[in-house]
Amino acid sequence: MIVGYARTSTLDQTAGLEAQQRDLDAAGCEKVFVEQVSSVDVAAREQLAQALDYIREGDTLVVTKLDRLARSVAHLVELLAEVEKKGASLRILDMGIDTGTPNGRLMLNLLGSIAQFEREIMLERQREGIAKAKAAGKYKGRKPTAKAKAKEVLELHAEGVGGTEIAKRLGIGRASVYRILKEEVV
Repeated sequence: MIVGYARTSTLDQTAGLEAQQRDLDAAGCEKVFVEQVSSVDVAAREQLAQALDYIREGDTLVVTKLDRLARSVAHLVELLAEVEKKGASLRILDMGIDTGTPNGRLMLNLLGSIAQFEREIMLERQREGIAKAKAAGKYKGRKPTAKAKAKEVLELHAEGVGGTEIAKRLGIGRASVYRILKEEVV
C-alpha cells in the first residue's frame, strides 16, 4: 500500500497543504495522513505517528518534500529506522528518492545532511540579524501574549477558576498564569 503524509507548519498554509495532497494523490497514495503543526513540536505530530503505526511490510510512506517529514538528520535517521523496521520504504517525491533501493538510502542521507546544514546556516544568519537589530534598537522581540491577558487571568482567578483551566480558556501557558498571579501578590 502507498501511504502519504502531508504537513504544514501553520493553519494559514492551506495552498501548500492542498498542493501536497494533490501530489500525493498523483503518486498513487491510497491513504493520506494530514496535519498542520510545526515540525519542532514532535509530540504534537499525531498524524505522523498514526502513519508510522499504519504502515506494514511492503508499504511505502510517501512525502512531497523532506522538510515535511524530518526536522534534522538525526530525526530523519530515527524515522527511517522506524519505517524500515516495519519492512516498509520511504519515498520523497521532489527528490526522486526511494529508500527501497541502496542508492535511494545513500542519496537520502547525503541530501538530509545538506538540508540540515542549510537550516543551521539560515538560523545562524537569523540570530546575527536579530543581534544587529537589537544593537540598533530596532528589534524588541515579540509582544508578550500572556501579560496582555493579565487582567483576564486575575478576573478568572477571582472567580475561583484554577490555573490550568485559566490557561486553557485564554490560550496561554500554565506557567504564565502562575507568573501573573505571583506578580499580583507581590
